Amino acid sequence: MNRDGNIIDPSNDPKLGQDEITKLYKGMTLLNTMDRILYESQRQGRISFYMTSFGEEGTHFGSAAALHPEDLIYGQYREAGVLMYRGHTLDQFVNQCYGNKNDVTKGRQMPVHYGQKNLNFVSISSPLATQLPQAVGSAYALKRSQKEICVICYFGDGASSEGDAHAALNFAATLNCPIIFFCRNNGYAISTPTHEQYKGDGVAARGPAYGIPSIRVDGNDILAVYNVTKAARQLVVEESKPALIEAMTYRIGHHSTSDDSSAYRSVDEVRFWHQKDHPISRLRKYMENQGWWDDAREKAWKEETKKQVMQTVVKAEKLKKPPIDEMLNDVYDVMPPYIREQLEEIKSHVEQYHEHYPLDNFEKS
Repeated sequence: MNRDGNIIDPSNDPKLGQDEITKLYKGMTLLNTMDRILYESQRQGRISFYMTSFGEEGTHFGSAAALHPEDLIYGQYREAGVLMYRGHTLDQFVNQCYGNKNDVTKGRQMPVHYGQKNLNFVSISSPLATQLPQAVGSAYALKRSQKEICVICYFGDGASSEGDAHAALNFAATLNCPIIFFCRNNGYAISTPTHEQYKGDGVAARGPAYGIPSIRVDGNDILAVYNVTKAARQLVVEESKPALIEAMTYRIGHHSTSDDSSAYRSVDEVRFWHQKDHPISRLRKYMENQGWWDDAREKAWKEETKKQVMQTVVKAEKLKKPPIDEMLNDVYDVMPPYIREQLEEIKSHVEQYHEHYPLDNFEKS
């Protein structure tokens, strides 16, 4: 699509249909609303940390729609839309960010570090690029098992500079692993712009040197993202080899709630991308051109998403935190005596100095 939502070459229109396109649009806008409300929640001191996906929603939903549910996903920390497309609920997102008793990670992960085994989404960890070689290992295991599924591994342009990225690409190529490397090139690695990040022609240009089929795509065109991901999946599954996608997009929001991007880029630059080339507005224009969407539907859906997210946040805030025991559970199948001893010491300490701890906010052991 161009910026007016028109298909440039009709032969490349995936013809996803009204139902699927509407699902994609509603998913992107729901994620956008969730991001805004949870970002403000952090600013109000209600949660400790947050990362938005403003401007990158097209890479999430376009790629997710082209995968099979059994495909294994390794995310970095800005792929909430991929998980949302697969069925992760608002309750699950918000409970994780609040770290309450219904959080599947039991309050032990930073906010936005999601994981969902039944959706084949591997838990996110903070260190950059560690997921890349891990994803290759999983892809090699899938190859050995002869299952016709693949791994997709998301990472940013900053992570591509880590040593783990080289190791992952080289191992995937030499071992012929069925994995899609999906780079979200959003212009910045926190405060480092891409022109300082590398001197070569982006990330896709590195693929041929490893012997990996590679392609660069407009990450703000959700249909283009869908097309290349679908083609890459077919390639890696049928030929058991890796593929590299570089999706060119733009991070409209700050890197995280710990960042102030006005210190290293202009407001005019951000405004240009938000007003002129946003993946949500581009898809909306496409839908309007098809007669599938209008201002009345937009207004009603925006009100509905805000209501849904606000109700979910209010509910999550009222839930207590997990019991103290959960801090040390799940490390071992059977808790060793020395860990048990540490847990008892913690409980004894908290009981002795209970007036210094907000115990009413926690479930009892």
